[in-house]
Amino acid sequence: MKVWYVTGASQGLGLILVRKLLTAGYNVAATSRNADTLKQAVGASEPERFLPLTVDLGDTNSIRQSIEETKSRFGTIDVLVNNAGYGMAGTLEETPERDIRNIIEVNLMALINVTKSVLPLMRQRGSGYILNMGSVAGFVGAPGWSVYSATKAAVAAFSEVLSLDVKEFGIKVTVVEPSGFRTGFLTEKSLALTESKIEGYQAVKETQKRYLEANGMQPGDPDKAAEIFIDLAETPDPPVHLLLGVDAYNRATSKIAGLKEEMARWQSVTESADFPKKEPIFP
Repeated sequence: MKVWYVTGASQGLGLILVRKLLTAGYNVAATSRNADTLKQAVGASEPERFLPLTVDLGDTNSIRQSIEETKSRFGTIDVLVNNAGYGMAGTLEETPERDIRNIIEVNLMALINVTKSVLPLMRQRGSGYILNMGSVAGFVGAPGWSVYSATKAAVAAFSEVLSLDVKEFGIKVTVVEPSGFRTGFLTEKSLALTESKIEGYQAVKETQKRYLEANGMQPGDPDKAAEIFIDLAETPDPPVHLLLGVDAYNRATSKIAGLKEEMARWQSVTESADFPKKEPIFP
């Protein structure tokens, strides 16, 4: 059975995925800030197939050590799931710089560093699958989510180009871009929320209120998402981008239509930026 390495596994979708993987007979290494807490949350009945790891994702040495522990226990890593991350909502003006740097470190830099540490194993074996947790917000965001959307847009771009870089080694990459799922994402554990005190910013305030009131009623089913992840790892030709949820599909479709219209409207300006095209000397 394949060996999975899952980050951010102590709650939400990561925890659900780990449980399903163990039930299905896979070997799983999973990270959390506290391995004991993770072990209790998972409640694995077959501990020989489960390796809970205490990992500081902001420390490359901690990441590398966890990869070595996984390799020592299971021999390799077949599937990497970069699931760790959290949300951030609020106006840019009122969000402290340290908070902005923190979310970039967790949502983007940690993902890059974990991937960088796992790639040599996959490259040497000539196979592997990397599944990165993005968000539809990385393609079409909502008011008040500018910094979070920036991190997820970066994850999408990183995944897209990485898939081109590692294709020759038999490694596949997917960035999953979900809409709202009932994972506890809009709770204090997973969301850094800055309430706006500035007059105005009505779109931000109204969107925050609407999102928080919808917590627990999101249409996305995390159990189904976890099952999709497992199926993707067994698919010979998985997609580079995978939207999850009807809302994600509808928002992306609307964005694409609007983008096409805007591009067409400004096409002449776009093309005017080039040097004049020279006519060929010979017919």
